[in-house]
Amino acid sequence: MRSRTARHTGSGGPGETGGKGRIGMREPEFSARGVEINRRLRSLTRAGEVRIEDGRLALLTSYGSEIDSAPVTAVRAGRPWFAGPDEAVATVNGTRYRLTLHKNGRDGGAADSGGARGSGDSGKPKEPEESKEPEESGRFLAALKRAAGRR
Repeated sequence: MRSRTARHTGSGGPGETGGKGRIGMREPEFSARGVEINRRLRSLTRAGEVRIEDGRLALLTSYGSEIDSAPVTAVRAGRPWFAGPDEAVATVNGTRYRLTLHKNGRDGGAADSGGARGSGDSGKPKEPEESKEPEESGRFLAALKRAAGRR
């Protein structure tokens, strides 16, 4: 027992960290910044990050510290009927979080919404917003489903 522990510690430490470096090489399956994360009525961060990487969902503050994380197979997520088009609810480790994925949170969303949509009629911006905003929360839910299906 003692030699097995020593052997595991010896091969697991420097060999895995120096050889693979998985975290730095792979990009996350999903990442959204500028996410408002609420727990019940309390706002935890207004510019946080939601990240799905290596089969785990992580909720991060704007400073990068972890609020909560869990394997994607243990996370329940959806979009309630009463939520806005850019909102999703995720239950992570038994705690329910409301995520507001703003369309301007990503660089692509800010660039797309500032162009032709800004010069339209005052009634027109609602249509593109409705079709664009669900894309962010829908993209999150689809990525979570894909990641859970693989594992």
